Amino acid sequence: MTVHFIGAGPGAPDLITVRGLRLIQRCPVCLYAGSLVPAEIVASAPADALVLDTAPMHLDQIIEAMADAHKKGLDVARVHSGDPSIYGATAEQMRRLDALGIDYEVVPGVPAFAAAAARLKTELTLPEIAQTVIVTRTGMKASAMPAGEELETLGKSGATLAIHLSIRNLDYIRRALEPYYGDDCPVVIAYRATWPDELYIRTTLAGMKEKVREAKITRTALVLVGRVFGEAEFRDSALYDSDYAHVLRNRGKKRVTA
Repeated sequence: MTVHFIGAGPGAPDLITVRGLRLIQRCPVCLYAGSLVPAEIVASAPADALVLDTAPMHLDQIIEAMADAHKKGLDVARVHSGDPSIYGATAEQMRRLDALGIDYEVVPGVPAFAAAAARLKTELTLPEIAQTVIVTRTGMKASAMPAGEELETLGKSGATLAIHLSIRNLDYIRRALEPYYGDDCPVVIAYRATWPDELYIRTTLAGMKEKVREAKITRTALVLVGRVFGEAEFRDSALYDSDYAHVLRNRGKKRVTA
């Protein structure tokens, strides 16, 4: 018996991995985060499967359901939104399973920041503009940020920022990043990326709060900050430069195929 932690992707049902979908289709027990995972994904579970929405459940109840499946020798599809490694609340579940001697594996999924970049048709890393992406959040009611991970520190990098779980903290985001990025720095608010009601707001650090208020967005949004979202002029990557040689291509040599 194995518990399969499965990343369902950002929202569109067809963005789950083939491996993840096949596991859901065969597991007799399916636990899923109902507020964030599309119903179409768990609808692919076997007709006689036990399917439980964990949104109203606490950790003890979730582990109890897994332990019960373990006693019966039934595999579990534990379906989380996005990728389980990013704000997935999976670590505490795995720790409990370790203590119980229950086997588990993790199946990655498409994270929201990658899905948003795809919808925006942009790279998050552009030559000489930004070569680093920082996935972070801000301190809210749930938990504070560890020392050294505050935006005041991360902002010094000038990197592309993907700020999760912080749509109600825009005043702080602007205040913390303004000294490093400037008020005119491009910002994209990605609301429910790839869902049918998705919305992308292009704005700036100075204008983001007003735009978000106008759109009445209060949750399930990602704040993307960085010069990559406004740059049309940047140097071509050396990867495909004819004068750039690497192990698979000699400098200046054109490959001819029949």
